[in-house]
Amino acid sequence: MATTRLGAFTAPRTLCILTLSTLPLCAFAENLTPGTVTAPNLTRDNGAAVGDNQNSQTAGATGPVLLQDVQLIQKLQRFDRERIPERVVHARGAGAHGSFTAVDGLSDLSVAKVFSTGQVTPVFVRFSSVVHGTHSPETLRDPRGFATKFYTVDGNWDLVGNNFPTFFIRDAIKFPDMVHAFKPDPRTNLDDDSRRFDFFSHVPESTRTLTELYSNAGIPASYREMDGNGVHAYKLINDKQEVHYVKFHWKSLQGLKNLRPGDVAKVQGNDYSHMSNDLVTHIRDGAFPKWDLYVQVIKPADLKTFDFDPLDATKIWPTVAARKVGQMVLNRNPSNVFQETEQVAMAPSNLVTGIEASEDRLLQGRLFSYADTQMHRIGTNHMQVPINAAKVAFSNGNQDGALNSGNTTTGVNYQPSRLMPRNEVPAARATPLALAGSTQQVKIQREQNFKQAGDLYRSFTRSERDDLIASFGGSLASTDAMSKHAILSFLYKADPEYGTGVTKVANGDLALVKTLAANLVD
Repeated sequence: MATTRLGAFTAPRTLCILTLSTLPLCAFAENLTPGTVTAPNLTRDNGAAVGDNQNSQTAGATGPVLLQDVQLIQKLQRFDRERIPERVVHARGAGAHGSFTAVDGLSDLSVAKVFSTGQVTPVFVRFSSVVHGTHSPETLRDPRGFATKFYTVDGNWDLVGNNFPTFFIRDAIKFPDMVHAFKPDPRTNLDDDSRRFDFFSHVPESTRTLTELYSNAGIPASYREMDGNGVHAYKLINDKQEVHYVKFHWKSLQGLKNLRPGDVAKVQGNDYSHMSNDLVTHIRDGAFPKWDLYVQVIKPADLKTFDFDPLDATKIWPTVAARKVGQMVLNRNPSNVFQETEQVAMAPSNLVTGIEASEDRLLQGRLFSYADTQMHRIGTNHMQVPINAAKVAFSNGNQDGALNSGNTTTGVNYQPSRLMPRNEVPAARATPLALAGSTQQVKIQREQNFKQAGDLYRSFTRSERDDLIASFGGSLASTDAMSKHAILSFLYKADPEYGTGVTKVANGDLALVKTLAANLVD
C-alpha cells in the first residue's frame, strides 16, 4: 500500500483521509517531514482495545449517556486525578460573596424556590481562567470560568459555566484530550499552539468557540466586565411535572470590556493579576458589581424544529428570546482566600428540585467528573467545608472518610429504617424521559459546525475582525501544514472573508483552503 508521510509519522494514504474526517489533505502531505512510527492500537488501562474514543454511549440517538461506558468513565477518572492539589482546570481564580434576588418567580417553569419572586439567596462566585496554572498572568488568552454557588432553601445549586456561551466540544469523552492539547507539552512544560491545532483540526465543532477565543473576548479586561453563561441546556420542572429546556445567561451591568492584542503587554507588565485586583478593589471600595440573570426557554417538542441539535454545547440558541429572572450583586471579598475561593467545590451535579440536567452529552459527563474531581482534590467530606456546606439541614447515611467534621450520634447509617426514618420526597423524583432505539456510540445527527462561527464573525466590528484575524493567524502560522490547512478550511467554510484573512496571516495556501472547504458539509 502506498504511504503518506504525516509529520513524525508514516501512515497509509487511506488513513490520512480517514483521520481528517474526509479532508483531501494527502495530496500535499508527502512534502512533510518523514518518519517511520507505526501507530499502536488505542487501549484502556487494562490493555483492552477502545472501539470509539470520540462518542459516548447513549440511550438511543437523543437519550442520556450510559454509566456502562467504561472508556468515558476511566478517561474522566484518570483526568480528574492528574493534579495534586491544584485544580486540573480553572486553577487561577478569584472569588466573592453576594446575593441573588429573584424578580420573576418562573412559577410556570419550575418549583425551585430560588426563583420565587422577591426571594434573596446568598451566593458565592468563583471566576477563573481555564487552562493556565495558579500563578499564571491573567492576561493570557483563555476562556474564563463563571461559577455560582446558590445557597438556596432547597439546598445548594451550582451553575458552573464560562464567559463564552458555547464550548469547544460536544461530548465529554473528548474533554481530557482537549485539555491535554491545551496544556504545555509534557516534554518541555512549554505552551505549543501546534499541539492544540493538531487536536482541533479533527474537531470542526470547535470552530465557533475558537473564534470566540481568538477574538478580543479571549482576554477580558476584568471579571466585572464580562458576561457569564451556563453553556449547557438544563431542564426546569414545574408543579405539574412539565419539562422545559433552558439556557442560563449572566449579563454584566458594568458593560463588556476586553483587551486588544496591543494592550496585553502593557497591562501584564504593570499587573499580572489585573482581573483579581480589579474585583477585590471594587468590592472593597463599595462599587459592587452586578449581573442580571436571563433564561432562554424551549419546549421539548421544539427540540426537533432546529436545524442543529439544541442540546449541543457548541451551539447558541440565536432565535430564542431571553427572559429576565433576577439580579446578582457581589458585595463581600473572602476573609481567607484559601478557605473560601480555593476550597469552594463547584459541580454541575449540585442541583435542586425543579432543576434537572438535560441529555447534553458534555453535561452528562460533567455530572460525574466535577464531583469526582472535588472528592479527589479536597476529600470525601468536602461538602462539610463551610464554603461548601448547605445552609439547610441535611440527613443521609454517608459515613466516615477523611476529615469528617460531622457530629453524627445515631447508629442508623442506612435507609430505609423504622428506628430513624428518613422520608423520600416523591416531588423530588427525576422526571421520566421517553427513550427509543438501541444503545449506540455515534456522533449527533445535526452537527452544523460552521454556520454559527460565521454569524459570530460577521457580528464583530471591522477592528474586532482585524484583531481576531491577526491573533488567530499568528497562532496558526507555526502549526504543521496539515493541521493548519484543516483549521483554515473550517474558518473559510464559516465565512470566506474570515478564512481568507487568517490564511494570509498564517502563510497558508488559499487555493488549498478553498478546496478543503468545498468538501466540508455544515
